[in-house]
Amino acid sequence: MDLISWQHPTRHGFTLRGWHTPPSGKPLLHFLHGNGFCGRVYEPMLRHLSAHFDLWLSDAQGHGDSDHGERFVGWNRSADLAVEALKSQGQAFAGVRHVAAGHSFGGVLTALIAGEHRGLFERVVLLDPVLFSPAMLMGMSLGELTGVLRHTPLARQARARRDHWPSRAEAQAALTGRGTYKGWTDDAMQAFVTHALADADDGVRLKCQPSREAEIFSSGPDRLWSVLGRVRTPVLMLHAQHTFPFVGEAAQRWRQLNDAVETREVPGGHCFMQEDPAHAAQQVHAFLSQA
Repeated sequence: MDLISWQHPTRHGFTLRGWHTPPSGKPLLHFLHGNGFCGRVYEPMLRHLSAHFDLWLSDAQGHGDSDHGERFVGWNRSADLAVEALKSQGQAFAGVRHVAAGHSFGGVLTALIAGEHRGLFERVVLLDPVLFSPAMLMGMSLGELTGVLRHTPLARQARARRDHWPSRAEAQAALTGRGTYKGWTDDAMQAFVTHALADADDGVRLKCQPSREAEIFSSGPDRLWSVLGRVRTPVLMLHAQHTFPFVGEAAQRWRQLNDAVETREVPGGHCFMQEDPAHAAQQVHAFLSQA
């Protein structure tokens, strides 16, 4: 894909960065990635979608080529900054319809945007978004205050994650078929080692520092279910057959709460779009292309 880089300075002292395809007059697809990844990690799926949409890939604070900054600004502010960057840097796409998709953490940010910035996107697809239940969010709020949330399994795993390897080839060999990357296609693994790793003096390192990934796992969005209730944009939530139990429960709850939301279970794990990019792209395209 032919991609052009963009950057957007924020008032928080760090710069957001990302990529877009050259404006062609096609509808614009705004895409937000999962925690620890970046937009270009999803190139195998996005390549299929680029036949139908121009692409806007937005990397959150500390991910991809965006600056790490200081403390994580939070889920809600990260969603607002993505909108700010698009409105400021994406003027070339102002005349076309805007649609959106997001995975995991990026799926939640996309849902927050749909609720807080109604009318920005005409249709939205969320790929296994980590929509925490109200009870979970209440526990997370208490956990943030007491510091307990820093010690959840996901946060501990993130902080303990190996973050450098002697070469990209050795990183790929070490990660392929394991943990988060189990079942990924060769192209998806190649996209990860190409775009989620940076060159370093001693080899390569993760662009997203494990400490930032842990910060995100140690926090949650504010007013999530209030915002989800305000969404009026047609939404398709694709939740994986093999994912966190609360994701499927959230899909059912949101569908009952909001008739703008359609949900569908798909084969695979939390990163199903990396396991079968063509099938994921087909489902995303079919929903977003509806009038």
